[in-house]
Amino acid sequence: MANHNSNHANHSHHIIPFKIYVMTAAALFVLTFATVGFHQMHLGAMAAPVAFLIASIKAALVMLFFMGLKYDNMMNRVIFGISFFTLMLLFAISALDIWTRIAEKSTL
Repeated sequence: MANHNSNHANHSHHIIPFKIYVMTAAALFVLTFATVGFHQMHLGAMAAPVAFLIASIKAALVMLFFMGLKYDNMMNRVIFGISFFTLMLLFAISALDIWTRIAEKSTL
């Protein structure tokens, strides 16, 4: 019969203090209110990039603290980093598409 702890001998689980969770949740609430506030300002062509930037910061906070990526091994960080970069690339392409459509409408 195998020892159940043998598989986990080299991996220690980091316990994140409750205060970090509360501070992260507070930051997410503030960023959500910031999104609503910037939407009310009618930023025109800059509305989408600002919204994407705030969404990216919120996603990074969730990945780092709620998913525990900040304290995880390097391979998981690289995988999530590549995925996050791909997401940012898609956001940038979408923002450029929106921006060029707004510019095209204004010239008509």
